[in-house]
Amino acid sequence: MSDWLISLEGTADGRNLALTLALIAAVLHAVFGALQKGRHDPWLTRASIDTGLIFISFPLLFFVPFPEPHMWPIFIIVIAVHLIYKILQAMAYARGAYTVVYPVVRGMGPLFTVIGAYILFGETFTSWQWMGLAVLMAGIFGLAAYNLMYLETERSTLSPALALAVATGLFVALYTTIDAYGIRATADPFTFLAWFFFVTAFDFPLMFALLPRLRAKLKGIEPGPLIKRGF
Repeated sequence: MSDWLISLEGTADGRNLALTLALIAAVLHAVFGALQKGRHDPWLTRASIDTGLIFISFPLLFFVPFPEPHMWPIFIIVIAVHLIYKILQAMAYARGAYTVVYPVVRGMGPLFTVIGAYILFGETFTSWQWMGLAVLMAGIFGLAAYNLMYLETERSTLSPALALAVATGLFVALYTTIDAYGIRATADPFTFLAWFFFVTAFDFPLMFALLPRLRAKLKGIEPGPLIKRGF
């Protein structure tokens, strides 16, 4: 399957497949974001999701080639960038309404991504592509502005939530660009995917279990009795 995917590079079928997969990924990302911002603590939810990813991705490691030596520095960078992204996102979700924070995160991502694609991959864009990006950002930020006008809760923490959302959007673009670099740097794309989901899934479960004081500080609360005991 890897050979088939690589053969599609630069073809019309490859572009159509990439577009389809990107749209599916966008829907799944929105669902994932809604789950994390749901009624439960976003930190606990993220730790639970990552724990599930460990068990799901581990068996896949036995069905893909072992990563080449040059991939391990890339994985270290990927782990660090995704950790910062997940921390920023959890902090934003804990402070702001989902219908305001999430559109800002997703709106900043595409802008930063095209800048990163130009710097790292030398990709250029036509005027129509820039126009499409402008329409996309206008729609996303328009949704955030509309929801902001009618927001009745979480206004006291909205300013830091928006600042965190912008920072999260920056790291969305950063991890998107680095992940794209990583998946192109290995001979088998599924090697990167399988190991990516595995190695990036340990941070939040470990932080939740072993670093309750750090978690409490990031959440902006004092560590109470339950938190001191690691709950």
